[in-house]
Amino acid sequence: MAAPPVIISDHQVSRLLPCGELIPRLEEALAKFSLRDSSEVIQPVRSTLPLQKHNGFMCLMPTYMENNGVLCTKFVGFYNREKGSELPSVQATVVLLDPENGSMKAVMEGNGITCVRTAAVSAISAKLLMPPQAEVLAILGTGQQALSHYNVFTEMFSFKEVRVWGHRKQGMDRFRDSVSGPVTCCDSAETAVTGADVIVTVTSSLEPVLFGQWVKPGAHVAAVGACRPDWRELDDVLMEAAVVYVDSREGAMAESGDIILSKVEIFAELGEVISGGKPALREKTTVFKSLGMGVEDAVSAKLVFDQWEATNNQP
Repeated sequence: MAAPPVIISDHQVSRLLPCGELIPRLEEALAKFSLRDSSEVIQPVRSTLPLQKHNGFMCLMPTYMENNGVLCTKFVGFYNREKGSELPSVQATVVLLDPENGSMKAVMEGNGITCVRTAAVSAISAKLLMPPQAEVLAILGTGQQALSHYNVFTEMFSFKEVRVWGHRKQGMDRFRDSVSGPVTCCDSAETAVTGADVIVTVTSSLEPVLFGQWVKPGAHVAAVGACRPDWRELDDVLMEAAVVYVDSREGAMAESGDIILSKVEIFAELGEVISGGKPALREKTTVFKSLGMGVEDAVSAKLVFDQWEATNNQP
């Protein structure tokens, strides 16, 4: 009889998911995904169930990595909350299973996994695509994803200035008080991004908040919000001027309003760049449209579980 699943809390996840160890695993997983080899990664586009009464969606993100022996799924709810709501806009749970018998090995609080792996993939995109000697990072948004991106980007890169903008002053104040390093709070999105080398958009906006006329030529944009086909963070001017990279072509064409509504061509998946199949055109203005993938959760959950086992099985 299978042992009961391990329950791993948000606090434990943050301790067991070091970014330095996660990033190389994510790079390997992204490259494997782009091979489209079923022995490496089987991952359908996430299925989405509308929760109309609650102004939200419930998504299911299963992944099987046969050669790695990893079977995982994430349940994640996205909610378009009223302004001023104290309820979270995202709630996630990750389940790690035994691929041989289907039993649950672990149930993990998924928000921490989502925040860290998303920021880590954005940082991988910046490592590949941002201009050399990038000095200024701008973050549009002040929620959990904004905080995780600040933490991961300032750990990986040495920016001379980090700017943040959000719709509400209290959000910016809370963000400033939450980070361990310097940050400049800006009174407008335009002020925040003007002259920035790297721009991260992590908002819940349904309409563009970043406009091409503001963006410095050669800048890199990691666009994380707007995960529905009718939601946007970036305007047509920016999308048409940029070389567009994605995590998954299938996912982007099904879910990304930034891509679907602008009708732009996708140049490459990040995994194709990592494996050398497509070039990193860092001299151009680039956009990485991140939607998040089950394989990223699977790799992250495996690392958390391995770290948990190593910690709890010591003599």
